[in-house]
Amino acid sequence: MKKKISLLMCMLAAVFTLAGCSNNETGVEYDQAAMEEATEFLIAYCSSVDDATIEQWKSLTDEQLNYQLMQSGYPFTAESFLSSMDAWQAGVEECGAYIGHGDLTYEAGNSELSITTTAEFEDRQADLEIIYETDLRGNLQLDSLTVSGKYSMGEILQKAGLNTLLGMGTVFVVLIIISVIISLLKYIPKLQAAFTKKAEPQQVAPASVSETPAAEVAEEVVVEETQEDDTELVAVIAAAIAASEGTSTDGFVVRSIRRRRSNKWN
Repeated sequence: MKKKISLLMCMLAAVFTLAGCSNNETGVEYDQAAMEEATEFLIAYCSSVDDATIEQWKSLTDEQLNYQLMQSGYPFTAESFLSSMDAWQAGVEECGAYIGHGDLTYEAGNSELSITTTAEFEDRQADLEIIYETDLRGNLQLDSLTVSGKYSMGEILQKAGLNTLLGMGTVFVVLIIISVIISLLKYIPKLQAAFTKKAEPQQVAPASVSETPAAEVAEEVVVEETQEDDTELVAVIAAAIAASEGTSTDGFVVRSIRRRRSNKWN
């Protein structure tokens, strides 16, 4: 009985193990020979094309370019083909002239196929990755090409140090500029006052107006009016005295006239 139970447990474990293995996804199906031929053609063409040829490709419309790529029989689209050539040119600028590459490695996913290899360039090695994705009809089409240069630890640390210095230097320069601007803010009120003073119109006295002060003018007017009033009063008093004496005004002279404090006659 115990042997039967042990045998049953072993069978159940084997069933669960097989069930777990059957759940693994196999990935997208592809023809390795066809994909290798398309990838080799893409690498060879990108490594031999020049800037003038790339500009000619870019001068075509998407319809014209797609038609020519379809005639070639390779799974390329207009957008992916042009972007791959641009990525290759950027990789050449980074790693130098292309020399060759090693064997291709295939990795199939649910909806894409990744082909990788190590390429030798004049200045450094680089990892090439070409990705094909399935379209609506389930066919693999070129999606992208990537050239990733390999750097040593010293080069990586050097680039990191330069990036750090550049970032910190930029921050310090901006802080210095801000401090200079803040220090100049104290001169703004002075400049504003200077411009405001220049903008005020200067008041010029009219040429016809006398420069004599108003107080002096008033004093002269009062004096002249007082002298005129005294002359008339002297003439009246002299006439009255002459009439009372029965003589003329030529016989006497009035020296001064004083007004009494009281109006009553003595």
